[in-house]
Amino acid sequence: MSEELTIEETFEALEEVLNQMEAQEISLEESFSCYEKGMKLIKYCNDKIDKVEKQIMVLSEEQGDEGL
Repeated sequence: MSEELTIEETFEALEEVLNQMEAQEISLEESFSCYEKGMKLIKYCNDKIDKVEKQIMVLSEEQGDEGL
């Protein structure tokens, strides 16, 4: 992704891709293009979620250390 999207923006973009793919007048080539774009968006979203989860784990560990 060339620009930083929020997780919410990524979900909105995925919804747009799905709507395009559900259109009956879409060609096979356009369908493949939408599929590829959707897969990239899913990977981007997964990467962002993984990053947030790791940050939460670090913060949780730091909170645990301070409580001792």
